[in-house]
Amino acid sequence: MNKNTKTLYITLSVLIGMFCLAFASVPLYNIFCKVTGYGGTVQQSDTLPQYTGKKEFQISFNADISPDLNWHFKPVQKNITTVAGKQNLVFYETKNLSDSPLTGTATYNVVPEKAAKYFSKIDCFCFTKQLLQPNKTTSLPVSFYIDPEIENDPFLRDVSQITLSYSFFKSEN
Repeated sequence: MNKNTKTLYITLSVLIGMFCLAFASVPLYNIFCKVTGYGGTVQQSDTLPQYTGKKEFQISFNADISPDLNWHFKPVQKNITTVAGKQNLVFYETKNLSDSPLTGTATYNVVPEKAAKYFSKIDCFCFTKQLLQPNKTTSLPVSFYIDPEIENDPFLRDVSQITLSYSFFKSEN
């Protein structure tokens, strides 16, 4: 094999590897965020912890909406005070302000990001399409708890306020 052929094979191998990595990067990034809580990605949970903590947390709720979705979207409660390990149920309210049915999908995050791995959602409306009929209002529940292990993390001793933020975007039916 001459030098030019070897260089061609190496170059093609690098290009194919980069192409494959580009397709794998989004699923790998999503897995990384779910495991570490990076980017404010909260944990999903089906069960509650066996005990509650002692530290109180002030949880604030935020609602944002894309300009191309003609809805009103807000948290029913602006904030609550809770302790780690206690199950909480809060509601967001949406209203379709248009004269036609509209579908939206919500994403979420937690601030500060370092607290996200301890913020566990039991049930929420995120990532599911929500169809609202013209001029109709609906209430959307969010059930969550803060993992009591947050009290043992030395990097989170300064955290007593957490914000759960949802953003709604227009979605195709």
